[in-house]
Amino acid sequence: MFFVIDVGNSHTVTGLYSENKLAAQWRLKSDRKSTADELAVSYDALFTMAGIDKTKIKGIILASVVPTLETAWKNCCRKHFTGCLEQDIFVVAVDEIKDLITVKLDNPREVGADRLVNGIAAWNIFQCKLIVIDFGTAITFDCITEKCEYLGGSILPGIAISLEALANKTAKLPHIDVAVPPLSIIGKTTVQAMKSGILYGYGAMIDGLVDGIRAEMTRSGEAIKVVATGGMAGIIEPFTATIDLIDPILTLKGLEIIYNKKVNR
Repeated sequence: MFFVIDVGNSHTVTGLYSENKLAAQWRLKSDRKSTADELAVSYDALFTMAGIDKTKIKGIILASVVPTLETAWKNCCRKHFTGCLEQDIFVVAVDEIKDLITVKLDNPREVGADRLVNGIAAWNIFQCKLIVIDFGTAITFDCITEKCEYLGGSILPGIAISLEALANKTAKLPHIDVAVPPLSIIGKTTVQAMKSGILYGYGAMIDGLVDGIRAEMTRSGEAIKVVATGGMAGIIEPFTATIDLIDPILTLKGLEIIYNKKVNR
């Protein structure tokens, strides 16, 4: 059994893999002030509730875009899992996985670990040209060739950030929940108009970016698969025409693939 950890700006998603199956997973808020011991207390409780014996965890892989939490997680794992680990924690970094994905950028170390993990996951599943969209705190587009080369991508503010900005920077616009979609594009109330602007607007923006990226990545008529993941993917997907499928655990799958190829050989 091994533990996979994906530390994002808003949430930390973790899972336990046993015999090539995801046995358990959790999604918690990323608190930059968390200490190693606080993380240990939280996960000891989660393991206990799930009936998991942490002494059976033999390996850990960590991907993080939050440096302070990366340090806290490494200290947590080294302090509280020392007795059972068969090797040190594997921390995803571009230099550690360059045999799994080729980063075609001027400065490969600029790329967030989660973006490379998603690219590796999607390519290993589909083995074709891909656009991977992660709907997180930011929305990222990652472009992967049929040879598993990372070409780069686009970054734009996430849906939650935009909603927060609307409510905080205007006098009369409220905080809203977009989980319930608008009745039409033309909103008849302020809330309906905000929902329409966010969901139809982001949907159109996603489709426009996908069309532009596809034109740069492919020849006329050549297929390219568009895979989405992240907490907001299911909300925005009905308002787009270009997303082929959603995989909510794409990053965890990528961490599993990397662990099995780099550590559990």
